[in-house]
Amino acid sequence: MATTRKYENGVMVFDTSLLKQQEKMPSEFVWSAEDLTETTREDLKEPLIDLSEFAKGDEEAMARACELVREACEKHGFFQVTNHGVDPLLIQAAYDEIGPIFSQPLDVKLNAKRKQGSVQGYSGAHADRFKTNLPWKETYSFEYSNQGSDSHIIEHFKSAFGDNLDKHTGEVYQRFCEAMKNLSEVILVVLAMSLGVERSYLKEFYKDGGGIMRCNLYPPCNSSNLTMGTGPHSDPTSVTILHQDQVGGLEVFIDNKWLAVRPRPEAFVINVGDTFQALTNGKYKSCLHRALVNREKERRSLVYFVIPKKDKTVKPPEELIKKEEERKYPDFKWSDFYTFTQYHYRPNTHTLPNFIQWFLSSNNHSAAAAN
Repeated sequence: MATTRKYENGVMVFDTSLLKQQEKMPSEFVWSAEDLTETTREDLKEPLIDLSEFAKGDEEAMARACELVREACEKHGFFQVTNHGVDPLLIQAAYDEIGPIFSQPLDVKLNAKRKQGSVQGYSGAHADRFKTNLPWKETYSFEYSNQGSDSHIIEHFKSAFGDNLDKHTGEVYQRFCEAMKNLSEVILVVLAMSLGVERSYLKEFYKDGGGIMRCNLYPPCNSSNLTMGTGPHSDPTSVTILHQDQVGGLEVFIDNKWLAVRPRPEAFVINVGDTFQALTNGKYKSCLHRALVNREKERRSLVYFVIPKKDKTVKPPEELIKKEEERKYPDFKWSDFYTFTQYHYRPNTHTLPNFIQWFLSSNNHSAAAAN
């Protein structure tokens, strides 16, 4: 069969209507046997934290919950939260708007594609950035600023899609991001309490930052055993808030095996990222995880990545570092890590240590040039 792959300016276009006609999975989407290690079909057993206890101020219940969070974050960095205060109807509305975004004509989506060095915009299989190990998915991402206007998400969608997308889409994600900001503030208090630092410390650290919102669509794939929805990686950001649909596919690598994070419609999955690992001097772990592709069913997820302001210096709070304890990471600005992952490195299993090596090398070169 002649190739049905489509290219634009030398970049493969992720058009599943064409790709699914292939007799063979295109090599760009085939992952290594190591990455495709089969799941154990076991669940992670991450703690389920009831946030209503924190709303009620029950100190005993909060202490028990924080102990569970601390144990989980020291081992793998994953837990789930219930009674989080986010309206289920708003969650469903956010899922409903994924369809209108990704069902836009190809030329409309490509017109809204992510620009180099930016996290905002449409991406088909990240083919604009990478040539191999392409993930079988489409994403649409945009930034949310804690200091932004009350309608900056609505304005973003208007700018990106014009009249091709109903204003309702922007309105839904404006409200959803505001809900994620509120939820993130509660989670940051929980994490601070679990670390044993001042309760407001993390909330203050991130108050002038914001988040990166991402809608994921994983189409069905006949060769799902050869490809990945998202390859093994740790999140370079701070804290991830995820809602996954009931198809499932999220897995975490712990104790040398892949364990599934069970979808719970009433819960959000929380996990620690590389920036937060550095912020805690390695006490909390940014764990390796991946997303599988389903052979028959489409999978969707909503992700909100908590990030600090770009000029914020990432360093552990003093009360977290014992006098005799060695610093595992140098102080760095979030903008440096952001630049590294957007321009120089594809997030994978060793993002943070490779960033530190690059960061120290870059600083040494700058110092040498100045002398």
